[in-house]
Amino acid sequence: MLCRLLAAPMRSSLLATRAPVVATRMYASAALNKKTPAEAQEILKEAEAVCFDVDSTVITKEGIDELAAYLKCGDEVAALTKAAMDGGMPFHEAIEKRLKIFGNAGFSQAKLAQMLADEPIEEAISPGLADLVAALQSKGKRVFLVSGGFRQMINPIAAILNVPETDIYANSFLFDSSGTFTGHDKDEPTSRAGGKAKVVATLKAKYGYKKVVMVGDGATDLEARLVEGGADAFIGYGAVAERAAVKADACWYLYDFKDMVAAL
Repeated sequence: MLCRLLAAPMRSSLLATRAPVVATRMYASAALNKKTPAEAQEILKEAEAVCFDVDSTVITKEGIDELAAYLKCGDEVAALTKAAMDGGMPFHEAIEKRLKIFGNAGFSQAKLAQMLADEPIEEAISPGLADLVAALQSKGKRVFLVSGGFRQMINPIAAILNVPETDIYANSFLFDSSGTFTGHDKDEPTSRAGGKAKVVATLKAKYGYKKVVMVGDGATDLEARLVEGGADAFIGYGAVAERAAVKADACWYLYDFKDMVAAL
């Protein structure tokens, strides 16, 4: 019987799989509809909620790559991560391939716990991010962590940022009763391309938000404003990983979270 380390939040339906050529068309559409930096800053001021990607945004690392390195399969997994974040591979395909590598490397619940104890992922929080989250919360804006990473690795980060676990939308590792790795929860919306957009749309429908901003570094973050009811503005963050297509189509692109604090 499968078990989770932590319960998952409410899930939304999954978007259809997108091939790389579809992602290219989505970028073209984004360029036509994107807001200016000034408009994005105004939306940020008015937004009731701000959604943050985690890997290479909230933290200075890619969590799944750090886990892969710990399991001694880092290079192969890192190449797949880059392909997914650059928009060159459907996200669900990249996640399946990476987790297959994990299984072959002997991944288990015990190894995950040991890795998190040996290399606390929360120590990699990006400069200025904690201050930004505190500033947003002080103005009554709700902060969500929306990630293609795994909640077991994100929970410690959320605790430091005072983001409740119910406001995390991410994937989940699955283990059996003996702690053997059995896969991931495929019903999580962020397990597929377009999932972050669906999360944003779900949050707006659930809470009645009029304005929601998405912040991140990758192709899956940019997607969050490409569906009806999705993010009203996308702010790209390039201090950790600069991706040309994302930079080109972001409403506002920055390298220092202090810029967002100043815009509030």
